Amino acid sequence: MQVDFYHLTRDPVERVLPVLATRTLALGQRMLIVSADREHRTALSEALWTHTPESFLAHGDLEGANPQVQPLLLADRVEPANGATFIALADGLWRDEALAFARSFLLFNDATIAGARKAWVTLGTHPGLARHYWKQEGGKWVEHTPGKRQDQPD
Repeated sequence: MQVDFYHLTRDPVERVLPVLATRTLALGQRMLIVSADREHRTALSEALWTHTPESFLAHGDLEGANPQVQPLLLADRVEPANGATFIALADGLWRDEALAFARSFLLFNDATIAGARKAWVTLGTHPGLARHYWKQEGGKWVEHTPGKRQDQPD
């Protein structure tokens, strides 16, 4: 099990999530995308539809028709009706149910960094769990070893 912490310092989640979703689909995986806020899920849906001028990322909503066939599924809770093995916690809030997935992405910004730090420390006690911390630097993502104590995001 792997948890990737993405510290959004430049781009909003609506720009980052489509990139992670594209990579997930390229690996032949499905993703559950969780945000408790309906308006936020609407913005994420729009971002997935308009990912590039030439293409869109097919997705649906947990409450919509046939959620089981959606490669990317937006939801307000952790319920992988599409059989997802990857989960993106797009609202920056860690949920322990994400531990049931092969790979989890926690997308957080400065408003939700305290919860990310707490999750980082707590997850460090789980045997067999790999944590990775990514931070935007300029126009790219760079993996960091968080803090001098190496126990939490910067």
